[in-house]
Amino acid sequence: MRVLVAGLIGGILMFLWGVVAHMALGLGNVGIHQPADENAVLATLHEGLGEQAGVYMLPSFDPKNMNDPYKVRAYSLKADRAPYAWVVYLPQGDDMMQMQQQIPRQWASDTLGALALAFVMGWAGLGFRRRLAIAAAAAVFAWLSTMVPYWNWYRFPLDFTLAALVEQLIGWLIAGAAMAWWLGRGERKLAS
Repeated sequence: MRVLVAGLIGGILMFLWGVVAHMALGLGNVGIHQPADENAVLATLHEGLGEQAGVYMLPSFDPKNMNDPYKVRAYSLKADRAPYAWVVYLPQGDDMMQMQQQIPRQWASDTLGALALAFVMGWAGLGFRRRLAIAAAAAVFAWLSTMVPYWNWYRFPLDFTLAALVEQLIGWLIAGAAMAWWLGRGERKLAS
């Protein structure tokens, strides 16, 4: 039960930190820029990408052609000279200002992450500072295993990637401190 309560506390704090980080501090917008001519770009998306929602990398290369040295060379020449884009594409659109679905999903994600972290912190039983260190290590691990590969392989901007580290590390330290305190309560009672 201690772990469950710690996870709920951590999930709530991580969610609230996310609100502050995105709405007040703007960490979620670091590295994201407005297009020079949005209407021109939007007008060509249907024609260029079709009707299938998904992630598109431009210029693109079909992995089936990996064994054809001429196609690999042609792609390499094009990729050296052409602009690069990573596009999350929804042909039907989606109003991102209507957050009725995103907010509960984000809270659920934060809470599930906090429950997993609370389980590890509770299992470790190492005291407040070590539990807090586990929270910091988990945040850095998550960043290294997700955001750094996006920066490395998909060319996400470095400032965007570093802002994600700041957001995750501070958030999980805040949530981790509360969770470590809660998990240690029962241990302090037993020691008394």
